[in-house]
Amino acid sequence: MNPLFLLALLLVPLPIAYLAWSILSVDRKGQSVVRELLARGESVAGEGPKKRGGALDVIGYRLTPGSYVQKLDRLISLAGRPPSLPLGRVLAAKPALGLCGALFGFLISANSSSGIIKLVGIFVVLLGYFIPDLLLYSKGQERQKAMQLELANTMDQMLISVEAGLGFEGAMARAGENGKGPLAEELVRTLQDMQVGRSRRDSYLALAERTNVPELRSFVQAVIQADAYGIAISRVLRVQAKVMRVKRRQRAEEKAMKLPVMVLFPLLLFIFPVLFIAILGPAVINTIASFSGG
Repeated sequence: MNPLFLLALLLVPLPIAYLAWSILSVDRKGQSVVRELLARGESVAGEGPKKRGGALDVIGYRLTPGSYVQKLDRLISLAGRPPSLPLGRVLAAKPALGLCGALFGFLISANSSSGIIKLVGIFVVLLGYFIPDLLLYSKGQERQKAMQLELANTMDQMLISVEAGLGFEGAMARAGENGKGPLAEELVRTLQDMQVGRSRRDSYLALAERTNVPELRSFVQAVIQADAYGIAISRVLRVQAKVMRVKRRQRAEEKAMKLPVMVLFPLLLFIFPVLFIAILGPAVINTIASFSGG
């Protein structure tokens, strides 16, 4: 057989086989992880309000002052940046809800000339416009409280991991993998910031900016100072874990001391009247019946 003919036969299937092998052997899971990390790094590098989205988002940006946009972005950051409430959607929803509140308030105040009804209509307008702010504030407060409750246990886990021989980032990764709350998510995000090229100091400072918990902020500052001056991180973690446990006990004692005052008002308004009716009701009925019969 002609050697040129054999060479031509080999030149056709070999590129096809190589193309099929390159397509089938692609690590799609690894590519998706890399894309996610790069997307997180892009969002971290450009943190802050961004004008992107549809026409309603652009209208929301134009109708909202810049300082108020930054305030909303801060509320969304404290709430954990939920996927269902991006900044553009919130800015687009506020004028729409305000318009709905204005229509409802007009319907309320149109049928009555009373000043109180008109005040109620104005209140409905303001309530419709500021509903997203209230939702974000409530979600952010719940998230910060959950992080505050998890902080002491997370510090203990990181201290155990560091004393067992892991580095600080390894201890953070272990605490992030074992945890299930918002604090674990923030630790994982901090590690992802480092993986995409952000410096350790900037990643720790971003962690402090994304939270409103004083204990976590002090912990981040202590870690940054320990990293700058070469202090043993195990000593810092031991001190911080002890401080977190003491503060958690103090918060529990404070709530226990506030409990009698908090129970007093429901007791006076709801329980005591029912007891008085149940105890004195039959006597009052008998007295009225005796006087009416006499």
